Amino acid sequence: MPKPCIICVAITGSLPTKANNPAVPITVSEQIESTQEAFEAGASIAHCHVRNDDETPSSDPEKFGRLLDGLRKHCPGMIVQLSTGGRSGAGRERGGMLPLAPDMASLSVGSNNFPTRVYENPPDLVDWLASEMRSYGVKPEIEAFDLSHIHQAAKMNADGRIPGKLYVQFVMGVKNAMPVDRDVLEYYIKTVQRLAPEAQWCAAGIGQHQLTLNEWSVSCGGHCRTGLEDNVRLDRDTLAPSNAALVRRVTDLCDQYERPVATWRQAREILDLEMPKPG
Repeated sequence: MPKPCIICVAITGSLPTKANNPAVPITVSEQIESTQEAFEAGASIAHCHVRNDDETPSSDPEKFGRLLDGLRKHCPGMIVQLSTGGRSGAGRERGGMLPLAPDMASLSVGSNNFPTRVYENPPDLVDWLASEMRSYGVKPEIEAFDLSHIHQAAKMNADGRIPGKLYVQFVMGVKNAMPVDRDVLEYYIKTVQRLAPEAQWCAAGIGQHQLTLNEWSVSCGGHCRTGLEDNVRLDRDTLAPSNAALVRRVTDLCDQYERPVATWRQAREILDLEMPKPG
């Protein structure tokens, strides 16, 4: 039986705006509605940011709380993963929502270049974020923008700073960071399998590379990330009508490669996450 493919939908991020694509959900209510559609289409993880009314990134724990409550109500069982990324805040502000105890949270364990700036993840901040995740029972999703990040995550796993089985996401296609290269992806997969044999991996392709990484991930036995945070188009000329449309594109690939789409229950089992409590 082929391994079920977990589909993560990154619903809004901090960069795409309604000017880029009117389907990008900005308000909490828009994000809940868009995520519910994606959940019903086959996504089992929601990767979440929140925005201010002017569409700028926010680290407001109150907004994260309303979003988390809404997703738990309207997408029962779905894995909610909150972002601790650097565009929404600085320093420990980035982890201000972790006491909400989401199922997962993103964790970048090293710095790297972005198109116009350095994405700073100094060791003391990484250790603090990891400790907060341990304290509140939040599973990290390692966002690997560089080979060194895979090695660092494996080291933190071995010494207990990141307990349990690793979940590593390769982010490919960010300018000045990891390139979109099949040989590189295959080497990264082998590296994860060598350093952390029990780990699960996922890949995300940015912009025009999203579909390419979706197909590579499905065909190589990994999990997938899609969504309007990373890409606002179905193709060069067609805007994506919704997050759900991008999810359905991945489910079509799963059919093509004869891999079942993971249900939320299967996704929780694969990632060693607790099942939600009744009521």
